[in-house]
Amino acid sequence: MINPFSLNGKNILVTGASSGIGKQIALSAAQMGAAIHITGRDEARLNGTLEALTGAGHSSKIADLTIEEHLDQLVANSPKLDGLVLSSGIVKTLPFKFVTNTELDTIMQANFYAPVMLLNKLVRNKKLNKNSSVVFISSIGGNFIGTKGNSMYSAAKGAINAMQKVIALELVAQKIRVNNVSPGMVKTELIGKATAFTDEQFMADEKNYPLGYGEPADVANAVIYLLSDASKWVTGISLLLDGGFTLQ
Repeated sequence: MINPFSLNGKNILVTGASSGIGKQIALSAAQMGAAIHITGRDEARLNGTLEALTGAGHSSKIADLTIEEHLDQLVANSPKLDGLVLSSGIVKTLPFKFVTNTELDTIMQANFYAPVMLLNKLVRNKKLNKNSSVVFISSIGGNFIGTKGNSMYSAAKGAINAMQKVIALELVAQKIRVNNVSPGMVKTELIGKATAFTDEQFMADEKNYPLGYGEPADVANAVIYLLSDASKWVTGISLLLDGGFTLQ
């Protein structure tokens, strides 16, 4: 039986793969048959991800994507890709009245400029194969909701969502698809940094999600769909993953 969700024979680069959602995407995509190439800033944790990957043909590269030299080295050392998952990013909760140019620039560099410019350099260097798929990891905070203290993060994700649509149109001639997934709250180590919640507040907040908070595997499964040939007629979308949160 033909499995349209299979990633057999595909080379896929996953950024931010040392932990959380990025790590799970790398693990799940490897289980679907892909050769996974991972990058992140933490060498020990990245090596842990690499060692956990099933299958063969995997590789890792330490890189800080906010440093152009690291971007250039990553692109130069990258094989021709059939998939790209842009999962790296940072979160900082800060009320708007305390936002400064420096704070905003830090968030935008990590969450907007870095993934966009990595994609730009891969396209310029013809590293994306025909019929390849690009997936940005965005957030419901980018298009769908606002959360107090997250204006900088929402701005960065909103910028990703807006630029992605134009990139999708410009790359369609090369049959390169460009989409994003926009998750709500997902149970990762980053969740504590995204809010100032106590354990009791987390429990109360999760009740706002009809299906509860998501798991990293829930996001990974959606990304696999967008990387696979099952979504060959899909480009320019934001795939909402929120357990029913925005229905209310």
